[in-house]
Amino acid sequence: MVTIVARTLEHSIDQEPSTEGGVAPGLVVALAAACLGMLVHQLSDAVSPHVVVIIVVVVAANTGVVRASHRPGLKLAGRRVLRLGIVFVGFRLSLSEVLDLGPRAFAAVCLVVVVTFFGTQLLGRWLGLSSSLSMLIATGYSICGASAIAAVEPFSDATDEDVAYAIALVTLCGSLAIGVLPTLGSLLGLSSHAFGSWVGASVHDVGQVVAAASIRDATALKAAVVVKLTRVSLLAPLLLGIAVSARRRASRSAGSASIAGPELVEGPAVGTRRPPILPMFIVMFLVAAAVRSTGTLSTGALSGIKQVETLMLGMGLAGLGSGVDIRRLRRLGGRPLALGLASWVLVAAAALGAVTVIA
Repeated sequence: MVTIVARTLEHSIDQEPSTEGGVAPGLVVALAAACLGMLVHQLSDAVSPHVVVIIVVVVAANTGVVRASHRPGLKLAGRRVLRLGIVFVGFRLSLSEVLDLGPRAFAAVCLVVVVTFFGTQLLGRWLGLSSSLSMLIATGYSICGASAIAAVEPFSDATDEDVAYAIALVTLCGSLAIGVLPTLGSLLGLSSHAFGSWVGASVHDVGQVVAAASIRDATALKAAVVVKLTRVSLLAPLLLGIAVSARRRASRSAGSASIAGPELVEGPAVGTRRPPILPMFIVMFLVAAAVRSTGTLSTGALSGIKQVETLMLGMGLAGLGSGVDIRRLRRLGGRPLALGLASWVLVAAAALGAVTVIA
């Protein structure tokens, strides 16, 4: 599996349009940012490596450190390398762990994801935010934070600023959850298993889930991880639905352009290529999950794969972050923050309701 991914990366680089100076300088910048994020995370578990990458690269891009010669490689990292990182996320998933959850609990997790995903987009419309930004925030809060946001980005019309803002919001609220949920769990009298399930169903990033649940005990931690990985497993069907929706929109746009006539159409609307129903990187994500489910991978191999995943996602986010213009980001104002906080309350309330019903 790792060999296939490596060959895919090599093929992706070969397929990238040739530019003066090549892609190497930008890839080196992305790699350096990703390594820095991993180093900071090793020094302090509470700090997400992906947040470090975004902050460093956004600052560099807005202070002139990122040069024109870096752009081709950073663009490659923000697309191809990022998707390969998502493939490696699949190695976190084990079918046996999902089955151990049971049908009622699995249905409850699915309900939390659905309520959060669609509820957040509805809130975004009420706040007057773009559908692309609302969808990124909805995906990040309902599934697995930055990884889910990065996965859905190719199917949206989101700007790099939208992606950066969405990642910042899920990181902020996930970090707040580490301190808030244990306190609320004690006040509500939740058992260790119920508390862990609540954390797993409502907190975004896997690392944040572990940090919040481990404050209670080992029972809470085990329940939280199983529920969280079940949420991650829903990334594939959610992206399938989003891809089908994007395909239909592209078909309608192409049909409308054809009816209007070429003389009335500006840009490449006619003949627009529809997104694939199931992108190759999601197919490989599912293959990775299948390989993990066989139980043939050792603990050491999984640890190494996790490092590769973090590195590739970091490089990909460096590519996205390099396109962020802080001046444009500032113009978004406080409405995205309001949406992020509202979505955090929504997912926490939905998850608590689900946990209470199945307990």
